[in-house]
Amino acid sequence: MLSFSNILQRIETEISLLQFNYPPKSLYDPIEYILSLGGKRIRPALTLMACNIYNNSIENAIKPALGLEVFHNFTLLHDDLMDEADKRRNKPTVHKVWNANTAILSGDAMLIAAYRLIGETESTHLKEILDLFTVTALEICGGQQYDMEFESRMDVTENEYIEMIRLKTAVLLACCLKTGAISGGAPENDAELLYQFGIHIGLAFQLQDDLLDVYGDTATFGKNIGGDILCNKKTFLLINALNNASEKQKETMKNWFAKTTFEPEEKIATFTSIYNDLNLKALTEAKVQYYYNEAMKCLEQLSISTDKLCVLKDVCDHLMNRQS
Repeated sequence: MLSFSNILQRIETEISLLQFNYPPKSLYDPIEYILSLGGKRIRPALTLMACNIYNNSIENAIKPALGLEVFHNFTLLHDDLMDEADKRRNKPTVHKVWNANTAILSGDAMLIAAYRLIGETESTHLKEILDLFTVTALEICGGQQYDMEFESRMDVTENEYIEMIRLKTAVLLACCLKTGAISGGAPENDAELLYQFGIHIGLAFQLQDDLLDVYGDTATFGKNIGGDILCNKKTFLLINALNNASEKQKETMKNWFAKTTFEPEEKIATFTSIYNDLNLKALTEAKVQYYYNEAMKCLEQLSISTDKLCVLKDVCDHLMNRQS
C-alpha cells in the first residue's frame, strides 16, 4: 500500500503535468490559476487509495482521479461566483482576479476538460466509470440548485438540508471512492460499500465545514469566517436555530434576513451568539460523529483485511479533526 504522502506527491506531479495550451490562452489561465491554489486533493487521493486497496498498481486510476479533481475545482469556481465569494484558499477567487464572464466560460472549459480526462480511463471500466461520473455531476447540479433555493426559504427542514449536502458534497466523495475501487478491480459489493462510506463521510465533512464557517480561523480555513451567515445560507446550524430559537431570537434573525445593507461583523456576531445560546456547536458535532460512525460501519463490511484500510481511516480521521 502506498502512503498518503506518496499518493499526494503523485497527484501533485500529475496535476503539474496537465497542459492547457489551446488558444486563446486567456480562457485557460483561470484554470491553471485555480488548480495552482492547491487544496487538500482529498478527492483524487481517495480515488487512488480505493484503487490501491485492491491493486498494487494505481495507474488505471490516475486519469479518472485527475478528471475528478478538475471537475471539483470547476464546481468551486462556479460556486464562488454564485456566492460572490472574495477568497478561495486564502487567495482571490477567479471572478475577482478576472471577471464573472471569464469565470463562467473558463468553468465550462474545466467541465469539458474533466470529461476528457475521465474519457481516458482504460476501456474495461470506461462505461461504468463514465456513467457514474455523469450521474454524479447531475446530482451535484441539483444540490447546488437546492442550496440556492434554500436561501430564500424559512421553512427548510433538517432532512431537506441533509439531502442537499448529500447531493452537493457527499456524492462526489462517494464517486471518487467507487471509481477508484472499480479501477482497482474491486468486487461489486465492495465498490458499493465504499460508495456508501463516501456518502457518510461526505455528510460528516460538510457538517464540519458548516462548523468551521462559524467557529474556524480565517488564517487556516482559507475562506472568510461567517460567509454562510452573510449569504443567509440554510446550514445545519441555522436550520436548527430557526427551529429551536425563542420568539425574540427568531425575530432578530428575520430582521437580519431582511436587511440589504449592514455591517458584516455585526451580523456574524449576532448569529454566532444565538448559536452559542442554543448550544448548536455541540449539536452539530454530535451529528458529525453520527455520520462518521456510519462511515466506519461500511468499512467494517469490506471483504479485505483491516490492515489495508489504515491509510484510508487515517485520512478520514484527519478530515474530521481539521481546522481548515
